[in-house]
Amino acid sequence: MLALIIPFITAPYISRTLKPHGVGIYADTNAWIQWFVLLASVGIALYGNREIAYVRDDKEKLSRTFWEIQVVKMIMTVISYIVLCFFLNVYTQYKNYMWIQSLNILAVAFDISWFYMGIEDFKRTVIRNTLVKLMSLALILLFVKSPNDIGVYIFLTTLSVTLGNFTLWPRLRILLVRVGLNTLRPLKHLKTSLALFVPQIATQVYLILGRLQ
Repeated sequence: MLALIIPFITAPYISRTLKPHGVGIYADTNAWIQWFVLLASVGIALYGNREIAYVRDDKEKLSRTFWEIQVVKMIMTVISYIVLCFFLNVYTQYKNYMWIQSLNILAVAFDISWFYMGIEDFKRTVIRNTLVKLMSLALILLFVKSPNDIGVYIFLTTLSVTLGNFTLWPRLRILLVRVGLNTLRPLKHLKTSLALFVPQIATQVYLILGRLQ
């Protein structure tokens, strides 16, 4: 319901406040940054969900699998950010806004909703999404007041997502046990997650091209 209701509030407000030029800048920079978000995610939203579901009844295997997949995600986030740095040597039109949008890449590293979906704790991810949407709405209405606030708008939307992702971490102390670093084998997860990454690219091409039109 929030996914349907909140855009009815934010879309007219943002269109009126930022004007078509500001909305266009946001859409353009966000479309570009989604490629780097996709690279950082590398299919783990689907793969991690499945792997966690396999081992959810064994706390030690669950803990080991979580950290192995999370290490892969952290590595891919770093790689994605490095690629972005090279890209921004070429893409210079809205470079400052792109740097702000890059917070979306960092947010990926802390998004562990795939873990909660794997253990079928959907309530927690729904609560997180609700908090993110309400926080984003409140911050936008408070701080986005003129066409010059494009950077503020981008920052607030990415900040809401990032903070929402952090809310999923505290409960891990109860759900997981300690595992030795020497027992982790993160690279074994990379091949399959890359296989799931390919169809996501096709979907993203369709979505981004539609947005840019």
